[in-house]
Amino acid sequence: MAPLKLGMVGGGRGAFIGAVHRKAAVLDGDFTLVAGALSSTPEKSKASGRDLGLADERNYGSWEEMLDRELARPEGERIDVLSIVTPNHLHFPVAYAFAEAGFNVVCDKPMVTTSDEAARLVEVVEKTGVTFAVTYNYTGYPLVKQARQMVREGRLGELRKVVVTYHQGWLATKLEDEGVKQAVWRADPDQAGIAGAMGDIGSHAENLVATVTGLEPSHLCADLTTFVPGRALDDDGNLLLRFRGGAKGVLVCSQISTGEENNLSIRVYGTKGGLSWHQETPNQLLYRPLGSPAQRLTPGQPYLADAAQKFVRIPSGHPEGFIEAFANIYRSVAATIRAKRDGGDEPLQNDFPTVHDGARGVRFIETTVASSQSEKKWLELSP
Repeated sequence: MAPLKLGMVGGGRGAFIGAVHRKAAVLDGDFTLVAGALSSTPEKSKASGRDLGLADERNYGSWEEMLDRELARPEGERIDVLSIVTPNHLHFPVAYAFAEAGFNVVCDKPMVTTSDEAARLVEVVEKTGVTFAVTYNYTGYPLVKQARQMVREGRLGELRKVVVTYHQGWLATKLEDEGVKQAVWRADPDQAGIAGAMGDIGSHAENLVATVTGLEPSHLCADLTTFVPGRALDDDGNLLLRFRGGAKGVLVCSQISTGEENNLSIRVYGTKGGLSWHQETPNQLLYRPLGSPAQRLTPGQPYLADAAQKFVRIPSGHPEGFIEAFANIYRSVAATIRAKRDGGDEPLQNDFPTVHDGARGVRFIETTVASSQSEKKWLELSP
């Protein structure tokens, strides 16, 4: 099958996540990058596009120019998917405009910065029928999919408790004052939105819980802190969660945990057993059945569920990691688009976080911030 044509907004010179998306999108041969508006000014955008070898006629100075000129191309020559890898404040205008015009979209997280924007984006995606993915990339790991399947099969029994923690240390000092690009926009409310660590990595933690357990939080109690003096947004967060059905949870996210790198982990406990997975050792899933020895599950083994096996690329014992997890989302997006076009049954379709997951994540962030600022700590989360 011919690769799908990919366009990108953001991700130019000096950007971290744009390069990750580009590598992931092409890993399985499903996409070719053919167009882009890669930076905040026309000059930077076109310089970045030249770096990547984009043809001059599709190396755009702005996303608005890209939208207009792609729409002017014959339908079969337009981009098939737009990837959005800008700072958060640009997610909504770009995603809404392209989705409304009928383009499929892959958007980095958090999807948008307000629940009003999220609702409008859900509405336009449902109206146009485009495929829309949000890159909560940790859901792409094979053993996260294995954990989800084991919960669905009832192997943990009735869920009682979930503990998810995400510790980083890179913002333990005020890097935004030193001009570090990744810190500057994340610490700026005008670009990042109302939350700092909670919006950046807490959103990943929330989505990991929802993906693995299927639990829906009903209430939360939050304590957000800004430890670094002069920083405008939170850099540490601690939450208690109550889930519909009676389970309880703890969510911790921090970007001032000195010495930590990217320490995301989830533990799920039920009446029949428990599971634990750590992102820094992503090729191990620990399963602790009640009354039996603990089991260490690894990718590529015949005992894994089909839901995990179909996302394993290499033989067991060979580590799969961060870019491959992103690539699994892009694989599923490609499969979904092709299945819609061809009317076929593609087993990978729709196995990615959707616009609805993105909208739920935005509501979660807003409620967390409201709880932290309120004297009434337990706030209800709307379904």
